[in-house]
Amino acid sequence: MPGMEGMAALVTGGGSGIGFGCARRFATDGAHVTIAGRTETRLAAAVGEIAAAAPGVTVQYAVCDVTDEADVERAVATATQPTGNLDVLFACAGGSLHGGPIVASDADGWRATVDLNLVGTFLCIKHAAPVMMRGGGGSIVGMSSIAGHTTHRFMSAYCASKAGIEMLVKCAADELGEHDIRVNAVQPGIVDTELMSFITAGGPILDSYYANMPVSRVGTVDDIAAAVRYLAGPESTWVTGQMFGIDGGHQLRRGPDYGSVLGG
Repeated sequence: MPGMEGMAALVTGGGSGIGFGCARRFATDGAHVTIAGRTETRLAAAVGEIAAAAPGVTVQYAVCDVTDEADVERAVATATQPTGNLDVLFACAGGSLHGGPIVASDADGWRATVDLNLVGTFLCIKHAAPVMMRGGGGSIVGMSSIAGHTTHRFMSAYCASKAGIEMLVKCAADELGEHDIRVNAVQPGIVDTELMSFITAGGPILDSYYANMPVSRVGTVDDIAAAVRYLAGPESTWVTGQMFGIDGGHQLRRGPDYGSVLGG
């Protein structure tokens, strides 16, 4: 596989989990990598680990809340420092600040989840794309989920925000293709990260995942990193506007049941 030598990449949510794994993969393939996130101590530790695995490239961080437009603008500017350009954006930052039945949901938590996932991704694309235009093109990868098209009971804000990311990605791909900027998204299933450890440790929610996965296992960060690396790199220059499922076939069936912890 061709490398990413000389490319500059920005990964939001890069201090841990899938974002960290993808940033490390980019760096070991030769890219200069900037990771962004809200917790400076976590970012600093992640930079040290990535740099040790990828000597010869620049690895740096930017403290950034993706819901803050000024933060996003600064993170994009930081990511251009190694080369003067930005070739790759992986908008990975996200999460859920809501859980429970729709009729009993707190509106502030619902809005905050949409703001983090959907608006945060929008702001990253808004500020990364002009830099890529000036540099002659690039690749943007959004972070969706199987929740973007398969219902997860009692996680309506998360599902709706991920579905919104998928349409945002399609609109951005349509608008930016003429500038040689490709925009795609990945749709991970259940992945073994610290954030999901309360599920991957076992129990009824994990059982509901397994029951709906033809390839019935928990995914790894490396599973996702391989797919993001393909979409980010030179192998996929004719791929845009696509949603790439990495889920053991979960989307062929139905979503997991979080009723045991969120059902109210």
